[in-house]
Amino acid sequence: MPATTLLRRLAWIATVFALGVIVFGAFVRLSNAGLSCPDWPTCYGKATWPGHEHEIAHANANFDRPVETHRAWREQVHRMIAGTLGLLVLGIATAAAWRRWTWVGALGVAALAAACAVRAYMLGHAELSGWLATIAMALPLLAAWRIGRPAPWRIAIVAFSVIIFQAMLGMWTVTWLLKPVIVMAHLLGGLLTLVLIAYVALRLSYAAAPTAALRRLQPMVVVGLVLLAAQIALGGWVSANYAALSCGLDFPTCQGRWWPPMDFGEGFVLWRGIGVNYEGGVLDGPARTAIQMTHRIGALIVFGHVGALAWLAVRRGQRGLGLLIGALLCLQVSLGIGNVLLDLPLAVATAHNGVAALLLLALLALLVRTQLPLPAAPVRPL
Repeated sequence: MPATTLLRRLAWIATVFALGVIVFGAFVRLSNAGLSCPDWPTCYGKATWPGHEHEIAHANANFDRPVETHRAWREQVHRMIAGTLGLLVLGIATAAAWRRWTWVGALGVAALAAACAVRAYMLGHAELSGWLATIAMALPLLAAWRIGRPAPWRIAIVAFSVIIFQAMLGMWTVTWLLKPVIVMAHLLGGLLTLVLIAYVALRLSYAAAPTAALRRLQPMVVVGLVLLAAQIALGGWVSANYAALSCGLDFPTCQGRWWPPMDFGEGFVLWRGIGVNYEGGVLDGPARTAIQMTHRIGALIVFGHVGALAWLAVRRGQRGLGLLIGALLCLQVSLGIGNVLLDLPLAVATAHNGVAALLLLALLALLVRTQLPLPAAPVRPL
């Protein structure tokens, strides 16, 4: 099998898997299961989670947080599937570096350093764990810089560095007690991983040359991706600060007003120190309202820009993709409104996260279609 074909297939598999990890992660967070395992990467000291009565009794005696089995399994299963995704991304990076043996070896060292970082953390050596994780992240970046292959191959290698950092964010999410900036960064890290591997899959799958009119659309697509990413970050900040219902069950007004009392300065303080348990949120009403209203204003901006982009895509020969972007955009807005009016049902809130990821992928596909075809594959058959 040609190495390019292998890389493309692995990238598509990992893209689907990453989307599933993101949706399941949203389910975990929105069901308030983010701290249901007080340790990391184990759960009450187990590779799975306490299930039998004697295991639960032992865990309750040795950990400050009582066992909630119906939540603990969600958190630990999420860690397991995220770890599986990490192995998939390592396979993608290795396929991208194939026959460049120096850099294949570097990726192997990075994987070993990442595993040692986890072990060092479990043994209580946090500083050593941090240094090992830094080495693990730096080696793929160095390989991507020096490998001398087109963008998709480099990006496939960069994705391995990103997912190592994503694992560190997952650890900090637990050990820093749902600190909002870490929760938001963890969400964005998952989406960045998805975007990188999806770009590899899309770029290696689509070879048609764009028309001149479609190429001129590229800057607008890039702006759309940036706006959508910022809006997703705002959504993560809403969720991390438990601000989704700060306006009550009220839309389009908030607390019966168009401009209720708000505290933007307090609502957007990113760093508040370590040691505070942020489960349930720590902000007062005006600060949470400021976060929610900012997210609503961002939604209006994104709706206008991406809606116009969908219309232009249809006009410039991308009818199917343009209609898909428009449909996802309308569905996403409807789910956001439904979150407020229906008192944040878990299914609707989880779907809101999943559709945001799908919309991001649709815009990424449009970006790929505005780019020139890749040169001939630089990798010999395996």
